[in-house]
Amino acid sequence: MRKPIVAIVGRPNVGKSTIFNRLVGERISIVEDKPGVTRDRIYAEAEWLNHKFDVIDTGGIEIGDEPLLQQMRYQAEIAIDEADVIIFLLNAKENITAADEEVAKLLFKSNKPVVLGVNKMDNPKMREEIYEYYAIGFGEPYPISGSHGLGLGDLLDKVVEHFPVKDMNEAEEDIIHFSLIGRPNVGKSSLVNAILNEERVIVSDIEGTTRDAIDTSLKRDGEEFIIIDTAGMRKRGKVYETTEKYSVLRALKAIERSDVVLVLLDAETGIREQDKKIAGYAHEAGKGVIIVVNKWDTVDKDDKTYQEFEQKVRSHFQFLDYAPIVFLSAKTKKRLHTLIPVIKTVSENHSKRIQTSVLNDVIMDALAVNPTPTVKGQRLKVLYAAQVSVQPPSFAIFVNDPELMHFSYKRFLENQIRNAFGFIGTPIKIFARKRQ
Repeated sequence: MRKPIVAIVGRPNVGKSTIFNRLVGERISIVEDKPGVTRDRIYAEAEWLNHKFDVIDTGGIEIGDEPLLQQMRYQAEIAIDEADVIIFLLNAKENITAADEEVAKLLFKSNKPVVLGVNKMDNPKMREEIYEYYAIGFGEPYPISGSHGLGLGDLLDKVVEHFPVKDMNEAEEDIIHFSLIGRPNVGKSSLVNAILNEERVIVSDIEGTTRDAIDTSLKRDGEEFIIIDTAGMRKRGKVYETTEKYSVLRALKAIERSDVVLVLLDAETGIREQDKKIAGYAHEAGKGVIIVVNKWDTVDKDDKTYQEFEQKVRSHFQFLDYAPIVFLSAKTKKRLHTLIPVIKTVSENHSKRIQTSVLNDVIMDALAVNPTPTVKGQRLKVLYAAQVSVQPPSFAIFVNDPELMHFSYKRFLENQIRNAFGFIGTPIKIFARKRQ
């Protein structure tokens, strides 16, 4: 049984993101004192009285004809459709507005349970005016203060009353988490929408449209996935806005929460130095990595184009020589079907364990092919090896003296392990240890 979903809905600047951050216990959603900062839906897990649930922070529902405002409204409507319970937020420092009434109309049509929260009631005297909010038509209003955390307990008590009865015997299945990273405007949100076959994430030609990391569920061929879309990462010198700064930090955190990271490149504009820096974050974090060349439909091709571009990628990303390369187009969906199987393969390799006896057979064969070097009159002796962890696969090589293990020989052993067991898409860590 899936976790219940709670959507926080309201017009812009009523404090949705502040309440969201309070519920999940950390600063995930961007908070700024200007309307429209939260553009997409943000997902995170929260817990109240042993009830775990997913919370969605939405972009403010705004009335207007501009394309971005229309998409913000569309995202909020999708969140309402997905939610089991809706928290409808009003701003106590303002009277009920026409925009509030427009949101109320959407919520009435949804036929979902709605809990009314009146935010920014920091002053206890303001609570005497709580009764006027009955007029919006959703029953008892709950006075709260997102900035001070006041009144949230009563609000959440009411929210969990609407949750379905939980089956304690039902076990959670393993879910593959993968994120999409890359510089702005390489097509991350377009690819998410193509994979899901719906407009789940706002897509715009304006760089930096996606500012928040978004978790979205996906099920394919009986396998469950969580897609983490991230904001495009710019060079440090260009990160001026506090909004954008949080986005970069969040993208790095998204990498940490991932099993597999998709590094997106733009086939149209080619490879840039920033692409390598972004890919380095995933490599250093020890995650499974897939290099995805997007917008492949925009490239004029002949019979050598594929190989030439692949060689160019390999030359620029030598530290990711283990990563598979997938060429596709999010716009036309050409070759999109090849992506999910590669993600599954990389995830399996990232968690693969090798039997110790089989591993040592490979190591002994490697020693026979290329004997250990002699350093300053001393020869390195490899005694045995063992896999010590997964995600990424890590191996301890027990030797007579770790100082004698040269980087080049460690690299040779890594290549032998890869040749024997594959490990496509995942980094491998090898540690030289002195046998006690």
